[in-house]
Amino acid sequence: MAQNVERKPKNHSERPSGPSHSAGPDDDVLAARPSAGPDTPIADDLPDIIDLVMEMGNTAAEPPADAPSPLPAIANPRLPAHLDALAGRARDYIEAASSANTRRAYASDWRHFASWSRRQGVETFPPDPQVVGLYITACASGTATGDKKPNSVSTIERRLSSLTWNFAQRGQPLDRKDRHIATVMAGIRNMHASPPRQKEAVLPEDLIAMLETLDRGSLRGLRDRAMLLLGFAGGLRRSEVVGLDCGRDQTEDGRGWVEILDKGMLLRLRGKTGWREVEIGRGSSDTTCPLVALETWLKLGRIAHGPLFRRVTGQGKKVGADRLNDQEVARLVKRTALAAGVRGDLPEGQRGELFAGHSLRSGLASSAEVDERYVQKQLGHASAEMTRRYQRRRDRFRVNLTKASGL
Repeated sequence: MAQNVERKPKNHSERPSGPSHSAGPDDDVLAARPSAGPDTPIADDLPDIIDLVMEMGNTAAEPPADAPSPLPAIANPRLPAHLDALAGRARDYIEAASSANTRRAYASDWRHFASWSRRQGVETFPPDPQVVGLYITACASGTATGDKKPNSVSTIERRLSSLTWNFAQRGQPLDRKDRHIATVMAGIRNMHASPPRQKEAVLPEDLIAMLETLDRGSLRGLRDRAMLLLGFAGGLRRSEVVGLDCGRDQTEDGRGWVEILDKGMLLRLRGKTGWREVEIGRGSSDTTCPLVALETWLKLGRIAHGPLFRRVTGQGKKVGADRLNDQEVARLVKRTALAAGVRGDLPEGQRGELFAGHSLRSGLASSAEVDERYVQKQLGHASAEMTRRYQRRRDRFRVNLTKASGL
């Protein structure tokens, strides 16, 4: 018989250290995420990830309709007791196969589908392509929930991927190529697809103004200054900023480490496609040098081991032990951009939606006057086309085919 065993995901973040600030999504392709206060993990507001424990080789029994997304089955009541430790370790590797954000999104999407199925009086299992086709139709038309708000195409595609993953973990694959799903999805894309909403690029003059809004006399101000400069100069994702450690193999949840050299610093980052190196040189001035900012933060924060960026407690006088949540980068960018008056020509409500963690990556790509290949390498892009999507200021008409054709 299948059993549900509750198991909390690892969480290394802590509670807030300051006032709450709303944050927009990090990526150009928007994804809804719950809000949280500064230095607060999103996972606090979400249910625990649940392991679906089933007999190996057998078809999974139907879980509760509102059960969150499971991890693949590892434990087996028939296994010898001496294999329990290996089963637990296997679960840790399964968690490491995907990011916490991905697991939370898959769990949320599964609850959304299960709730819709229950209200419609249809069975969740076995997976029925016709039912899934009706579900994505409801998502596109705004009838999947009571708020009558249609989901974007990117959200529907994510929900469909989530369902495919969830059904597969329960031993009952969903055929996404079935005409009830594939044809409906093609129609949704044709009717509702729109260009991705890109975040505003933080340019060098914007970043300098944003740095001036920070308190240089406080530990939190020094930390935030180092985060902004490191994120901009490295073209880093927000998860890469907060995932850095002081050295190699210092924490289990670390996503890389920094090595300080004479001419700059070398970051070794672990991403979806493996490890990559990012070189960050010294700035032309100490006030805008990411290396100086980082060394100042580490020295005054008395950080020599473990996560680089941590929450500040005790009225800004004490540095905690656990790393910041990646949402804090997005909140920091938004907060300082608004305080510095960046894009002051727009209403404040509209300005608040323009800035997020990706604004730093876009800013470097848009302002670095070097060969495009170097920018592509710094950002870790597989193609130049992806890099160009980040270049907000590039000359789109540098090659004029109209004149070149003789017109």
